[in-house]
Amino acid sequence: MATPKANGAGRKNTTDVFSKIISVAHPTEIFVDEKTSRSPAFEIRFSADGDIPFPQVIVREFDNEHIFNGAAVVAEKPRGYLVSVPAGKLPVGSFRVQVEGCKKADWRGAGGGDWVKALSEVKVSFPKSAVKKSTRVSVGANRGVKIFFGIHKHMHQPYYRAADTAYWDGEKDGIFGSRAGNYTQFLKDAVDQYASGGLPRAGLSTSWSGSLIEQLNRCAAEGLCGGAFGSWNNALRTAALYGTQSGARRMAFSDFGFFHPLMALVPGRDIVTQIEMHRKIISDVFGVETSRTLFPPETAFHVRMIPWLNKASVKAVIYDSVHRYRACKDYPYAGKEEGMLPPNAAEQENAAIGGWMRLSNIWAPSHINPSMLRPEYIKYEDVDGTVHKIVGIPAERYIGNEDARGGYGALQYEHVLGQMYEHIAQTGSFDPAHPPFFLLHSDGDNHGGGADSYYRHNTGRLVEWLKNDGRFELCTVDDYLKDFPPDPNSAVHVEPGSWAGADNGDPQFRKWFSMYDQPYSPDLNSWAVLTALQNSIYTVQDAGCGGDIDRAVRLLLTAETSCYWYWTGQEIWDRQVTDAANAAMSIIRSDIDKVVSSGKDSTPPVIFAPWVTPENPGGKTWGQGCLKDAEKEGTVHTFVYDASGLSSVELILRTNGKEERIPMKGGAYPSRTGPTVTGEYYTAKLPRGAGDVRYYIEAVDKKGNKAVSSLERIFLA
Repeated sequence: MATPKANGAGRKNTTDVFSKIISVAHPTEIFVDEKTSRSPAFEIRFSADGDIPFPQVIVREFDNEHIFNGAAVVAEKPRGYLVSVPAGKLPVGSFRVQVEGCKKADWRGAGGGDWVKALSEVKVSFPKSAVKKSTRVSVGANRGVKIFFGIHKHMHQPYYRAADTAYWDGEKDGIFGSRAGNYTQFLKDAVDQYASGGLPRAGLSTSWSGSLIEQLNRCAAEGLCGGAFGSWNNALRTAALYGTQSGARRMAFSDFGFFHPLMALVPGRDIVTQIEMHRKIISDVFGVETSRTLFPPETAFHVRMIPWLNKASVKAVIYDSVHRYRACKDYPYAGKEEGMLPPNAAEQENAAIGGWMRLSNIWAPSHINPSMLRPEYIKYEDVDGTVHKIVGIPAERYIGNEDARGGYGALQYEHVLGQMYEHIAQTGSFDPAHPPFFLLHSDGDNHGGGADSYYRHNTGRLVEWLKNDGRFELCTVDDYLKDFPPDPNSAVHVEPGSWAGADNGDPQFRKWFSMYDQPYSPDLNSWAVLTALQNSIYTVQDAGCGGDIDRAVRLLLTAETSCYWYWTGQEIWDRQVTDAANAAMSIIRSDIDKVVSSGKDSTPPVIFAPWVTPENPGGKTWGQGCLKDAEKEGTVHTFVYDASGLSSVELILRTNGKEERIPMKGGAYPSRTGPTVTGEYYTAKLPRGAGDVRYYIEAVDKKGNKAVSSLERIFLA
């Protein structure tokens, strides 16, 4: 066998220049040296269909590039090449390998067409055998760094018939019956282990929808599900009284919306009503008050919710951490693999902060920033210039997602959190007044994080780990906020969005806008119908009439259940909102007519939360499995309705200290579900290249009642 030669040796007079790279071979996963936590030496081999005058390999390590060319590329026959990557080059993580060749030996005179590239990826991981029991260490012995985290479990079942909540069948019996442990005993089992394990501040928070609780009460009363839910809340009432060392609830019931509404897309007055209804049923059924920390359904948060959360006396709100990361000017967007479009520049209000890292050994397609994983105030400025604030609690997207798969087995807590710990220690980014704290949140009644093994075996292992590793502490939200209150004089912006499981939780809430770019969208149809129902109900309420208004209001609030938008394309779900709206309108139709005909309508129009297409005008949008350039002209869309009819609907733009009023064009949105009433669909074009814009919508009805939407933002490139 011929001895390999350095690149260039023995190939000086070749005329058979390559046109493509045929193959690239290297390990897909390598394991770090446990002493250095860095990669071992490994090889990259590649071949082409001809000789490569200038071969090169680039291994991209976050913001660094490891470049191999010249003598570092060894020629092998036939037309093969070898690069030996030295040990210690890479930390834990996933890294892009770029094999390329230039058709000209002097690459400095080459053009873009002279280069050919092939991309692949190598993953650097901790060895599987590295899972060991840690020895007890003190915070001081670990460079003063300590990471706090909490656990949140969400429980929910919708009404499967919005207009007929008494509906029940064998399928429902199976759905509820298969979750008997989740809805009775499992949470207490976990909390018992925190207490018996001697973890002084360990606990969890949990959110229960009112629709679930009502149906469990029915199961108990009627003996449904084979009697599995007799006295179903006893263990939960007991656990709700457990206290941490400082007296906080070890199992805290979070604020929530009674019927699981997508709060980012419903009117503020309904947000308040849903929260107040929920608090009452929690008190009645579990014997305790809610914690005043809100877990918004679907973890869907928008800053325009803040004034209404303040009005409802909510003290803190949980949000998905990725939307805090993406609101920074230096956020390192990961491309289409992130599952979301690039952040709109208008959302990137927060200063560049540095310190980005990638997690390994879990699904984490984008960077995180541990310095942002802590409670802090979030702000929203309304149309009048008033700034509203609330404490935001980050739910870490990627670690929480792995925890939701069942804990140990899917997630090696000490290794994944250990990466974060090492990053904080090495970068010196630890703030002892505001140490890291984040939640691992998941459904508490579905597979993985809802299995009995999660609450029992996994929790037992978690407790043993934490008892022997002082770098980390499981802590309740209330305990953390008591000891480390955020600074009210410092507030940040958070991009809109929800959790990863809802089409990656993008800021456009696309999961609830499915087919929005098609001639007909079942989701848009439901929002249009709901907008009309909301105004109709408010009109009767504000006029103080309507003998059976409470039944109509309940139908409205039931229709706001986010699940009715989740399974788009299934007729039974696509018509839920219309069915509830038609039932409610049959109750209040005569009352609406009386209010309007008497001239006593004092209710302004309802304006649905506006959205913009394309999502990033002049930036990037989705193509077929890729990103492509978006049209520069944007369009604002909304639905508006008023029982007395609309006089005008205008878009108000604020740019460079000036306001411009643009009349919006309206018309009926086509419906296929037969609604009694539906909102009108309005649009307006946005000016090209206007930069960072704030906008809102103003609608006036024929009685002179005026409504003003929330203040929104968009960057027009």
